[in-house]
Amino acid sequence: MTPRRRRSLLLAGSTLGLALALATAFGCPLLAGRTRAEDKSISVQHDGRSRTAFLHVPPGYDGRKPVPLVLVLHGGGGNGENASRTARMDGPADRLGFIVAYPNGTGLLKTRFLTWNAWNCCGYAMENRVDDVGFLRTLVGEIRRTYSIDPRKVYATGLSNGGILAHRLGCEMSDVVAAIAPVAGALNTDSCTPPNPVSVIMFHGTADEHVRYDGGHGKQFPGTAPRQDKPAAFAFATWSRIDGCAKKPDKEKRGHVEKEICSGGRQGTEVVLVTIDGQGHAWPGGAPGIRNGNVDKPTAEISATDAMVGFFLAHPKP
Repeated sequence: MTPRRRRSLLLAGSTLGLALALATAFGCPLLAGRTRAEDKSISVQHDGRSRTAFLHVPPGYDGRKPVPLVLVLHGGGGNGENASRTARMDGPADRLGFIVAYPNGTGLLKTRFLTWNAWNCCGYAMENRVDDVGFLRTLVGEIRRTYSIDPRKVYATGLSNGGILAHRLGCEMSDVVAAIAPVAGALNTDSCTPPNPVSVIMFHGTADEHVRYDGGHGKQFPGTAPRQDKPAAFAFATWSRIDGCAKKPDKEKRGHVEKEICSGGRQGTEVVLVTIDGQGHAWPGGAPGIRNGNVDKPTAEISATDAMVGFFLAHPKP
């Protein structure tokens, strides 16, 4: 598939035509059989902790054909259920036939106000040095033992604290994930050295006051320590360098949405920065998060979910 064709998919909306095109192009057929999706809880033991997630299994899954897996990581203070409501990933999963996992972070409470250990963020998980990368590696392994997952099509996304962790998974779990899609999350490390190339599409609003587009100290969520985030431009430049993409990115703009696209990377990888002018701290095209006072209204000009699903399925591991 040419870079121009991939970019046209990124600009497409959520339509049945897009679903059918993606299903045909990327070997992810609309499954037939069972008529209802299933949501199932899963628990794994890792690093002395019982860790949980719930899975959304599309209708028609029968285990005969390997399907993609998408990890959706909630924001700081949320949980897997909240991530499901915010990202609205179940619809594309049902249309295209992939499994979605919504893992839970850790905290003083088992199911609420959970965080991830993502370098300098956030809360309980960071302060207690919780091994979230190891947990997610274990979780993917457990899902693969139970379900028929295509090992070339494992992907990760997340919002805010979850978006920062998605970056970390790209750096530290490149043997597992083929592509990542951080939303309002910074690449807060100078030591990202993945042995395998990872395609990246990231979404960030210029009016985000919690994880600032240009980096620096943003507004703190309750119970979190001060931190300094790196700019979105740093993440784009770093991933472009890691993947060996073209030096001069292509640019596209539609309304308040601008895309910088660095194509031609190693093993077919691409890096895309989606900048939403005036967007605050939110999942573009999604639902507001659980903190109505701290999470901004999402834009309706682009669906991050639809864009990242098209990007994911266009970028399996070689």
